[in-house]
Amino acid sequence: MGVEYLTLFAFSSENWRRPADEVSLLMRLFVSSLQKEVGKLVENGVRMRVVGQVDSLEADLRRLIHEAEERTAHNSRLNLTICASYGGRWDIVEAARRLLAQGGGHDLDERQFGAHLAMGFAPDPDLLIRTGGERRISNFLLWQLAYTELYFTDVLWPDFDVKELAGAFDWYASRERRFGRVATASPA
Repeated sequence: MGVEYLTLFAFSSENWRRPADEVSLLMRLFVSSLQKEVGKLVENGVRMRVVGQVDSLEADLRRLIHEAEERTAHNSRLNLTICASYGGRWDIVEAARRLLAQGGGHDLDERQFGAHLAMGFAPDPDLLIRTGGERRISNFLLWQLAYTELYFTDVLWPDFDVKELAGAFDWYASRERRFGRVATASPA
């Protein structure tokens, strides 16, 4: 469908506040998914990266992430980023810390700042799809979503299939991306 970058919000920094058994289940699911799916990513030319507070994850999961990133590093058909233990506010603060540590910031512009964010390697998203009936961005890619089209659906993630994706893409195709400019005049 022409998508070059896909970012999934797998686990937010706030999700650590959930009940311990739920967090444990989500981490086991992450481990299981990495063990089962990395071979398919390699076969399909998908490059996988994980961004967020990866150091807060268990050692075995960090090892699997590192191995998956290495195995897929040379792929270029699709860039898959998984945000794990990630928060947009954390990301902005970390970018500022990196800039300050480098002695930068005096002649800073948005492009330079954006390059220091966890997703500095990727373009800003064109479309955010939020499943499950929620109508918020939940501290996800706060900087990058400034001009992103936001698509909300009541469909739960496990049920979000190809038909649902096509519906989101159709909705997106009907949008006029203006980036702060006025709407174009419609033909007479």
